[in-house]
Amino acid sequence: MKLVLVSAVALIDVDGRVLLAQRPAGKSMAGLWEFPGGKVEPGESPEAALIRELHEELGIDTWASCLAPLTFASHGYDDFHLMMPLFACRKWEGTPVAREGQTLKWVKPVDMRDYPMPAADIPLIPILRDWL
Repeated sequence: MKLVLVSAVALIDVDGRVLLAQRPAGKSMAGLWEFPGGKVEPGESPEAALIRELHEELGIDTWASCLAPLTFASHGYDDFHLMMPLFACRKWEGTPVAREGQTLKWVKPVDMRDYPMPAADIPLIPILRDWL
């Protein structure tokens, strides 16, 4: 089974809300809500992948020093196994804007269960809720 390394981030605003992105129509798992991020390219660190993805997907800039490792997901899907470190980030430049057709929403961690998420993301909710 193919191992896919994806890096994700819990962007946390001053009110303690976390940014979720809804996967657009036409993509796998369309309609599900997820933490921003993306695949780690060969030769790239998870932090570098996040910095790149946040700029490409949301138009914001952050730095490796602002990405705090929080937890990770390890989940087997039908055709691949996902390994996903989740970082927390409270400092970035710019205002997140959906650049790839996704819908964005700031959500309190206690309300995240109201948003359908990929199976790999669901176990991350209580960890994030307890951490905040």
